Amino acid sequence: MVVERFSQNVINSGVFRLYIATGFFATVIFFVVNIELFTPYEMILGIIGVTVILKGISNMMLSLIISFFSLEDRKAELDFNYNEEKIDAMLNELNVQDIVKAEEKSQQKQKAS
Repeated sequence: MVVERFSQNVINSGVFRLYIATGFFATVIFFVVNIELFTPYEMILGIIGVTVILKGISNMMLSLIISFFSLEDRKAELDFNYNEEKIDAMLNELNVQDIVKAEEKSQQKQKAS
């Protein structure tokens, strides 16, 4: 769950799309500047090839980021938050019980007098 959310945040940030778009446009500019050296067919294949290679590299970078992502700190934080929520729920339940007991005592005092 944590890794999925982290990887989804990285993907949604647009860093990899920007990387691929930059490479695509750099390749297009390269072929436009060197137009006398390449045929249109070579240009199209070169642009597609470079874009596919950059997409592969970005996927490898994402997998490396995920594999190097330390889950131990995140797991400890989630455990702490879970335990904190349980403790808060127990304290709230104790407060409710104390209020109910105090109300019962006040009702008994009113009946006795």
